[in-house]
Amino acid sequence: MPSLYIDGAWREAETGATRDITHPGDRSVIATVSEGGSADAQAAIAAARHAFDHGPWPTTPTPQRAAVLARVADLLEAERDDVARLEALDTGKRFVEAQLDMDDIVAVFRHFASLVQGEAGRVIDTGMPGISSRVVHEPVGVCALITPWNYPLLQTAWKVAPALAAGNTFVLKPSELTPQTSIWLMDALERAGLPAGVANLVLGTGQEVGSVLTGHPDVDLVSFTGGLATGKAIMASAAGTVKRVALELGGKNPNIIFADADLPAAIDNALTAVFLDSGQVCSAGTRLIVEENIHDEVVDELVRRAEAIRLGSSFDDDAETGPLISDEHRHKVHAYVTDAVAEGAVLRTGGTIPGGDLAQGSYFPPTILDGCTTSMRCVQDESFGPVLTVETFSGATRDEAEDAAVALANDTIYGLTGAVWTENAGRAERVAGRLRHGTIWINDYHPYVPQAEWGGMKQSGIGRELGSAGLHEYVETKHIWHNTRPAKAGWFADPSDNHEGN
Repeated sequence: MPSLYIDGAWREAETGATRDITHPGDRSVIATVSEGGSADAQAAIAAARHAFDHGPWPTTPTPQRAAVLARVADLLEAERDDVARLEALDTGKRFVEAQLDMDDIVAVFRHFASLVQGEAGRVIDTGMPGISSRVVHEPVGVCALITPWNYPLLQTAWKVAPALAAGNTFVLKPSELTPQTSIWLMDALERAGLPAGVANLVLGTGQEVGSVLTGHPDVDLVSFTGGLATGKAIMASAAGTVKRVALELGGKNPNIIFADADLPAAIDNALTAVFLDSGQVCSAGTRLIVEENIHDEVVDELVRRAEAIRLGSSFDDDAETGPLISDEHRHKVHAYVTDAVAEGAVLRTGGTIPGGDLAQGSYFPPTILDGCTTSMRCVQDESFGPVLTVETFSGATRDEAEDAAVALANDTIYGLTGAVWTENAGRAERVAGRLRHGTIWINDYHPYVPQAEWGGMKQSGIGRELGSAGLHEYVETKHIWHNTRPAKAGWFADPSDNHEGN
């Protein structure tokens, strides 16, 4: 079926090209979709531009825009399992994880539907009679939304919901590997009453479609979630027209465990931190930084628990985690582990491609690399797979131990998330305050709520998603000064005002 959505209509790619979508669990073909290109991207931009400049959406009253978002949330609640199944098939993640993603997506749409209705701008008291001074928020314009394959619909919702709430139009380019839930979303937006041209979907590669979106002069904002190298290329492309960018570029996230932590809880959460969704999570706790005197106890137990994790397909009720997204990605993760061992890391478990029943999919086992230091590439570079590196710290005094842990945790070009485990509340707050990462968990890992901002420091990105800042990424701020008692300024003399001698 035609799977590009442009100007309110479904269509095939201009070239007629298609792409087979395969399930990572067994490499079976689960769908065939249209593969867009440059011409399709330009048509979608033109539709979004016209809908913004001449259509009703940017000036639609806020409650009506919010109602569209609320209807999308209602549709997803009603069709939750069907959409979760599409997500599980595309990504290979467990069906139950995909179902939980759907619940988060519903919450995101409801959050922005509620938030935007309180965005009334503000009035400035100038202290001058006859002056009305207002600061108002207006939509940015045409937004290019480029989303990744690990949380396809969730990451899309983080962008689409605030963009629409603010009154923008957009062109969405999801990962070419996981397009099915984006197709569902376009249909849901149409059913929810969104005018034609406001939402546009172009499937295809970054080279063919993404490059057109990021450099086109009719695009006003680019929001991208993905890898650092691509993010840098997008910044360079966007600079040509000085368009706004919002980038979430991943992380190499520290998970610090002090000796005074609740160790059973810390160990259990460390497994979730790194091995959830087979480590294909930008916020994964891939760096374990553990106090030296508890290293053996913690790491030995992590190895034991990791070896017991059951791999399996999306719909295997006994599975605890699934495959990687593709064989190509698995090859990269395997090479990452091999290189780490060559650097001097100690492979404690995992690290080899499984055979048997798992050979039919792109599986890779939970892997733990011990004896790591910040000089190693495996500590500095993202694997985006189920790979945990272990570093240790120590200190003769409280302050020395905290200094050592913070120094290790901040020794990275990234700054997305981090965590600290300790039963000492003062220590927890001190360390959290010194970590240069956008989200810090204390005695927990991974939870988030749409009411709180999400984003990174340093090379983890620019801007924020979710919270109130997530909406503000998609608005322009305008100051309107209204003099209700206009009069001459009198700065320059007017000869006609001089009547002397007449």
